Amino acid sequence: MDFGAFLFLAFLEGLVQAAVLTLTAIGLSLVFGVMRVVNIAHGQFFMLGAVVAWWVTTNITSPVLGFFVALLIAPIAVGLVALASERFILRPLKYDAVATIIATIGMLYIIQELTLLSFGPDARPVEPPFYFDVQFPWFGYSGYKLFVIAVAALLLLALKFGARHSQIGLVMRATQFDSDTAQAFGVSVGKVYAQVFTLGAMLAAIGAVLVVPIQQAQYLMGFDALILSFTAVIVGGLGSIRGTVLAAILIGLSDGILSVFFAPTLSKIVAALFIAVVLIFKPEGLLAGARR
Repeated sequence: MDFGAFLFLAFLEGLVQAAVLTLTAIGLSLVFGVMRVVNIAHGQFFMLGAVVAWWVTTNITSPVLGFFVALLIAPIAVGLVALASERFILRPLKYDAVATIIATIGMLYIIQELTLLSFGPDARPVEPPFYFDVQFPWFGYSGYKLFVIAVAALLLLALKFGARHSQIGLVMRATQFDSDTAQAFGVSVGKVYAQVFTLGAMLAAIGAVLVVPIQQAQYLMGFDALILSFTAVIVGGLGSIRGTVLAAILIGLSDGILSVFFAPTLSKIVAALFIAVVLIFKPEGLLAGARR
């Protein structure tokens, strides 16, 4: 293949990374933007989604049926874990900034060690729901990876529509803007926080289910997801959904391109340098004012 074909391949690989990262990072950005909580355990929700997907697909013989059942069950299971964590850990702490950081660090290690005990230390493969290649002029490309990009794009559009046109979206935006005023107008802020925390975890789980046929399920996979999600949130602007999406796409594309042309480790170094440059020249983030 010539250079243009390699570049197009790298672009596609970057879009796959960006699609999964965007879903995961939006969940983290939502939690911080609405609740002002830094959820250090967010990567473990991602990991749990992958592990549940492996368990579901292992117990269902049909790869197609197993995958789509996992795409339904994993977010629900992870969402219930997140809802319980919010109710019995974060809410009693009154969402105090320092206390919640410490608490979510504890949650990180508890979830990780429980997964290690039940799931084991080995990486486990998940079979893709289908195998076919989409033929481009230069090469054939995995149809499943294109499916991942399409599903992530549809979910982003659904989230955007829900945030602008649904009652729960309006309530979340009002709470994000001023929780005290929202509560004075009868909004149950505690209920909104529970919904946001649950939604953030479910988005991470969906991203994990989508990527686990490409990457194997493993009990330590939450750390990379957490680091890259924090990178996207910081670069995009704390609490800015549009900024997080933009940063996730940029990080994902750079990861794909650098991984194809150089080495995967180089992409992580570039992501760290990207944070440093943004914090130096635009410490508020790329789109800090865009909170919707």
